[in-house]
Parts: sequence; C-alpha cells; structure tokens
Amino acid sequence: MFLTIKVKLLLGLFIIFLIALLSLNLFIVHIIDDSNEKIITEDLISLKKNSNIYIKQTFLINHFTNDQIYFQQIAKEMVEELRQVSSNEISAYTVEGQKIYTTNLFHSNETTENDLKQAMNGKTAYTISYVNGLANVYFAYPVVIDGKAVGILRFSRDFTLLYEQSKQIIRVIYYMTIAIFAAAFLFSYLLSRHITIPIIRLTQASTEVTSGNLNIDIDVKRKDEIGQLAFNFSKMLNRIKIQIHRIEKDRDRLGELNLHRKQFFDNVTHELKTPLTSILGYAEMIRANGWSDEDFFDKGMNHIIDESKRLHELVLKLLELSMESASEEPFEWCDIGSILTSVSEAMAFKAQRYQKSIRNEIEEDLAVLGNKHKLRQLFINLLDNAIKYGYPHTTIEIKAEIRSEMVNVIMTNQGETLSKQDLDLIFEPFYRGEKLEGQERGSRGLGLAICKSIINDHSGYIQISSVDQRIQVNIQLPYERSEGSEL
Repeated sequence: MFLTIKVKLLLGLFIIFLIALLSLNLFIVHIIDDSNEKIITEDLISLKKNSNIYIKQTFLINHFTNDQIYFQQIAKEMVEELRQVSSNEISAYTVEGQKIYTTNLFHSNETTENDLKQAMNGKTAYTISYVNGLANVYFAYPVVIDGKAVGILRFSRDFTLLYEQSKQIIRVIYYMTIAIFAAAFLFSYLLSRHITIPIIRLTQASTEVTSGNLNIDIDVKRKDEIGQLAFNFSKMLNRIKIQIHRIEKDRDRLGELNLHRKQFFDNVTHELKTPLTSILGYAEMIRANGWSDEDFFDKGMNHIIDESKRLHELVLKLLELSMESASEEPFEWCDIGSILTSVSEAMAFKAQRYQKSIRNEIEEDLAVLGNKHKLRQLFINLLDNAIKYGYPHTTIEIKAEIRSEMVNVIMTNQGETLSKQDLDLIFEPFYRGEKLEGQERGSRGLGLAICKSIINDHSGYIQISSVDQRIQVNIQLPYERSEGSEL
C-alpha cells in the first residue's frame, strides 16, 4: 500500500501526540497522588502530635497504677474531648484491638481495618477508603506511656474535599491537554499541507522533465527550505537548458571544425601539390637544358630549394601535432626560468630582425615536473608568435613567478586586438582567424594547438587575452619543489 508523505506525517504526529497525552496524564496523576499523600501524612502527623500532648497531660494529672486500666476508664471522656478538639470521629481500642469506645459517626469495616492491625503490632498506619464519592482516611497508632503501650487510638478523617479538588485539577488538565492536542494536530495538518503541496508540484514537474518537457513553470514562491528547493529545481532546469543549448552549439562548432579540418586538408593537398609541381617542372627543365643556361639553372635551383624548405616545414608541423598525443616520455625536474632564459636568448636574433626586443623578469627556482624538450618547444612557439604577429618597435615582456603553488608565466606583446571568436577558437587545430590570415607565410594554425597539447600533458593551464592592442598569454604549471631547495 502506497502511503503519501502527508498521510505518514499525520499518522506519525497522531501517534506521537497520543503517547504524549497518555504519558502526561499519567505523570500528572502520579504527581497529584504524591502531593495528596504528602498532605495527608503531614496532617496525620500533626494530629498524632496534638492528641499525644493531650493524653500525656491527662495521664500526668490523674496517674494510675495500671495505665492500661486507666486508659480504658478515661477512654470515653478522652475520645469525646479529642473529637471536639480535632473535629474527627475517633475510636479507642485496647492493645489487643478490642473496641472500648467509639463516636457515633465512626463507621468502619474489616476492609478498612488494616491500620488497626498495624497499630496492634506497635506501628502507626493509615488506610484510605473511597465509598460513594467520599474519601475517608482511617488513622491508628498505639498510645505509649512511659515506654509502654496502654491502648490504641483510631481516627476517621474526611479528605473528600482534597480528592475532589485533585479530580477537578486532573479534569481541567485533561481537557486542556486534549484542546492542545487538537490544536497541535490541526496545526500539523495545515503544516503537512503547506509542506506536501509544493512537493507534489515538484514531483509533477520532475515527471514532466523525465518525459523530456523542460518548458515548465514551478509556481512555488516561499521563503523557506521548500522555496529554496523549488528555486534550485528551476535553476537546475535553466542549467539543463543552457547545457543543451551549449551541446547544440558545440555540435554546430564541431561541424564547423570539421569544415575547417576539410579546408585544412584541402589546403595541405594544394600546398603539397603546388611546390611538388613547381619542383618537378623546374627539375625537368633543368634536366632538359642542362648547364647551357646558368642564370636559369641558378634560378631553378633556388626555387627548388625554397619550395622544398616550405614543404619540409609543413610536414614537420604535421608530424609535431600527431606526435603530441602519442608521446609518453618520462617527466623530470625542470627549471622553467632556465628554459625561458635560453629560449629568449635563442630567439633574440629573430626578434631583432622583426624590430622587436625581449625583456625578462624571471624568479629563481621555478621547478616543475615535466618534459624539457616539450616545454622548450612550448615557449618557442609562443615567443615566435609574439615576434611574428606583434607590432614592430615594441617590447615582448616575459614574467615568471611562483603564485599559489603554481609557476605562473605571463608573456605580453603589442599587436592587433583579437576578436572573441578568435580567442575562443585560437587553440583549435587548423583554425586561422581572419586577422591572422596572410600575416605570416607558411603558418597553418598548428603552433597554438601544439602548445595546448603540451600544457594538457603537464596538467597546466593556458589562456590568451587581447584588450586594447595588448595580447597576453597566461600559463600556469604545478610547482614542484626541487630536490635540495630550501623549505
């Protein structure tokens, strides 16, 4: 049987309240009974004390040789006197329990004479009797004169008012408890509706989502946990919509990338075919003409060499890109500062040729765990791009430091501001932006893709930003304290 949260909550609260009601009533009854018993005990102790004072004074005034006989002789007078003083019905008994005298209104039976039996054994005791709504307490104790019991006094005291008051208190508390229970149960019912109705709406919404419908509106506006849950659910739906839109966008971008890839291979085919055709043509003409025309021979050989170099460079770039994912050379301790300094010195001549300069600001002990050759290739590619695509008569700044347990390398140069599309796709293989097209002959959009692959192999991070004709490359590599360095 399927029980809803609402039914479970109400059932659980009903059981809890019912147990609490019964426990509370039992506890209150127990407390009131203890209180009544204490009041009765104190009252009877006071009664015994006062009656003993009267009896001892009587015995002192009229002393007799046999106190038991004397007790029997004065029993009537003594009982009547005590009845007037204490307003109780009283009976006098011998030590053996034989009745001597009793007042007219003193009523007793065998079921209520347990106190008398206790008094015959030298003890003080009382018995409570409930008959016809009346609460009588029978109180008996042995009368002791000079250390010897001479008789027994037994009192009948009416405590009906006390027990009526107790019953009234219990009834009031009982009705108040029921009223509180009813109010609490009503509040619980309203609270359960307040909780379960939005949960039902969320359940219905989740069912719609599982059916593929994401265009749903959850009308739950509350400033509590359920409201936060509904808000998070709506936010989750929006995130799912965004992710689906992003997937669709990535799908379109993948199609676009495949188009770029096809265009690249078409270009590569063309680039391979063109120099080969040219080389083949000049070679056949040189073979046919031989050494007869020295000027044509020199021109043809120079053309063959230039086209061969261009073809060789293109093939090397393709090989580099394909080898990045397959390379599994072991890593070792590398000093990024030393690699950057070496690369900067090696590229200084090319920078001068492009009318640029290189300025370094490199900290010491920039140790990482990696492949030295790949890291060197990374910085060569990045510095080569900065040299080729930067404005002339500018300075390329390289800064390397340790920040938050990462080796942070920042390479900055001045050049034409790149668009957001260029920055988003700049690490994609085969991608060439419009502003990059034609700036450097022989470039095929593979250098930054190789750089991204090297960074990924070293669990690092690379980002290129371009603002106000200032291009900045930010690289982060995990810092690994080299052996022997100071802690």
